[in-house]
Amino acid sequence: MVIRGLWVCKVRLAKRGGYLGLLPVLCLLVFACLLAVLFVDYIESWVTSLGMSRGVGTHRVVLPQRIPPTRSEEYLLMPSPLVCQRAKPYLITMVISAPANRKARQAIRDTWGGEVQVRGHRVITLFMLGQPSDPVLAKELVEESRERGDLVQGRFLDSYANLTLKTLSMLAWARRFCPQAHFLAKVDDDVMFNPSALLHYLVLYGATPESELADLYLGRVHMRVSPNRNPASKHFLSEAAFGGAAFPDYCSGTAYVLSRPSVLKLSLAAAAVHLPKPLPPEDVFMGLCAQTVGIKPNHSPFFSGGPPVPYGRCCYQAMVSVHHTKPEEMLRYWADMHSTAPCSWLRVRTSLGFCKVRAHLGNLLGFAL
Repeated sequence: MVIRGLWVCKVRLAKRGGYLGLLPVLCLLVFACLLAVLFVDYIESWVTSLGMSRGVGTHRVVLPQRIPPTRSEEYLLMPSPLVCQRAKPYLITMVISAPANRKARQAIRDTWGGEVQVRGHRVITLFMLGQPSDPVLAKELVEESRERGDLVQGRFLDSYANLTLKTLSMLAWARRFCPQAHFLAKVDDDVMFNPSALLHYLVLYGATPESELADLYLGRVHMRVSPNRNPASKHFLSEAAFGGAAFPDYCSGTAYVLSRPSVLKLSLAAAAVHLPKPLPPEDVFMGLCAQTVGIKPNHSPFFSGGPPVPYGRCCYQAMVSVHHTKPEEMLRYWADMHSTAPCSWLRVRTSLGFCKVRAHLGNLLGFAL
């Protein structure tokens, strides 16, 4: 496409008798735009790196030498405690789900979830929930757990205000019952996740047996976000809970990935921090814990967590996570993505670029393109 554009410009210039008028400038502009589309992920990563905090300062918090042990009786529902010993997962994906979202959970099971082999690695998916206030729904969850064996339910009320408790419960379960997993992915149930794209990304950017022991906190990084001081907002955070003008950089809670050492360090930090009321948003709290232990978030343009990314088969083959995906869309997109052979490098680059451009333009204009 780029070569063809240059050839058209050359032909038109020749017909007009040389470098006259604005045509050369327009051709260069078209060429630059085409290059930008092909390498939009590199441009996004570069721009984000310029805006991120230059260092990760640690708070003066005394971390505990050990974390209180997690016991199976702390969870109302859970798979067999030996599930990870049996499956030996390289990656465990914990999906944060609401009790009533059974349709979303089933769509995940029918697409990217379950226990699967991806790029030679074992991947398992489990669902993290709290307690519903409806006793009928509680019974339905017991039946679902008995039938599917993939629910982890903590002893707390499932609500938006308790999302931070749900994430802490997830970390505790993974640390206690799945310590052999190299990576943990936290994913919301309205996200289409792509384990194959994630593992490809980790290998491409240097995930080796040695580097897997390093700290990793990977996702779409939010920068310089100010606390919401409106008491009527569900995102309200008082100055007593956080007195700064802006949060430290943190990964969007829609989907992020932690290495095994990061899971342990974030758990230590969470155990040392006093939990204020109301609780801070869970992704903000993870960012605060990461700052406490000196873990810097890593931005990846293949994680969505901002403007919705419009569907494109080749684009979605490259994306690790896509937010705002309805169950019926997830089923349709996943089937289409795997209906034919994988896209070529050029088609992936072009499709990814146009998806990103449409997403950002749609965000600026206020409607999907």
